[in-house]
Amino acid sequence: MKQAGFPLGILLLFWVSYVTDFSLVLLIKGGALSGTDTYQSLVNKTFGFPGYLLLSVLQFLYPFIVDPENLLIGHHFIIVLSTVAFTLPLSLYRDIAKLGKISLISTVLTTLILGIVMARVVSLGPHIPKTEDAWIFAKPNAIQAVGVMSFAFICHHNCFLVYGSLEEPTVAKWSHIIHVSTLISVFISILFATCGYLTFTGYTQGDLFENYCRNDDLVTFGRFCYGVTVILTYPIECFVTREVIANVFFGGTLSSVLHIIITVVIITVATLVSLLIDCLGIVLELNGVLCAAPLIFIIPSACYLKLSEEPRTHSDKIMSCVMLPIGAVVMAVGFVMAVTNPQDCTHGQEMFYCFPDNFSLTNISISHFQLTTQLSILNVSIFQ
Repeated sequence: MKQAGFPLGILLLFWVSYVTDFSLVLLIKGGALSGTDTYQSLVNKTFGFPGYLLLSVLQFLYPFIVDPENLLIGHHFIIVLSTVAFTLPLSLYRDIAKLGKISLISTVLTTLILGIVMARVVSLGPHIPKTEDAWIFAKPNAIQAVGVMSFAFICHHNCFLVYGSLEEPTVAKWSHIIHVSTLISVFISILFATCGYLTFTGYTQGDLFENYCRNDDLVTFGRFCYGVTVILTYPIECFVTREVIANVFFGGTLSSVLHIIITVVIITVATLVSLLIDCLGIVLELNGVLCAAPLIFIIPSACYLKLSEEPRTHSDKIMSCVMLPIGAVVMAVGFVMAVTNPQDCTHGQEMFYCFPDNFSLTNISISHFQLTTQLSILNVSIFQ
């Protein structure tokens, strides 16, 4: 919303969700046309080894560009501990259906987090000054916003795995599931985006939790819930990365020993990346434009256009012809804009409204001396 403009941001969210819905169904249709049952085999049969290699790189990189837990938990020791105690054991599962059942808990926690964000619109929003351009229709950074939205909706890299886990999988059954899932996802995304932006407008950070004050107990509970959702859902991303390695280097099959070794290596590298990064905004942007855009817009459309024998006037082909160049633009322009004009990042500093004038909003008393000192330091850093 901050990058695109509030009204345009809402429209873009609906558009990206529609494209996501369409491309997920398109992938399974492409699999049926080519007689393949994995994303990699679909691209391999359609575009040969170069296409297969490109897709493998994108699928492999996706979990490593994600920044799990770092901003919301904050302490390196806790990140390592939670990784060893929870993320690694869950990532060792071989059956993705079991991971789906585990990640259902994260859906419940997401609902709790959404409730917290909605509650703070009422209690905190009126006390946050609104920026001058808060309600402008559109802003020049809209393409960056599309990249972030694409990251929010990306699930194409594991859709064949989920499709294969269904009882009696069919295109019609898959389409129904995707329509319902996408509708729920866009509803949740709009509520999050709207409530977050209504609260902070132009001060909104790439990581919304960075906007809330550190001594807000309710939001701290929300941060904890989000950390748990990452722990429970990240193993699904690890599953995909491991499958890519298995397909490319080991013919699709891993022994028990290799399964454990590769999983440990993936989790270790991903954890090291998360320890080094403390800005979620740039992570979302780069992941969105470099991985999500081609996986959502470009590859499904290209595969379907090459495989389908439908006439050029068929609705699926027309939509694919529109999606493909738009995806290329989002990927190229979005990358340049993300590098040259990244989202704001406070690097863990408190926002200015968390100090003297608004200290009564929080439930922890702070001395006037502490408040004045902290505000002086913050003002210096802001104006620098």
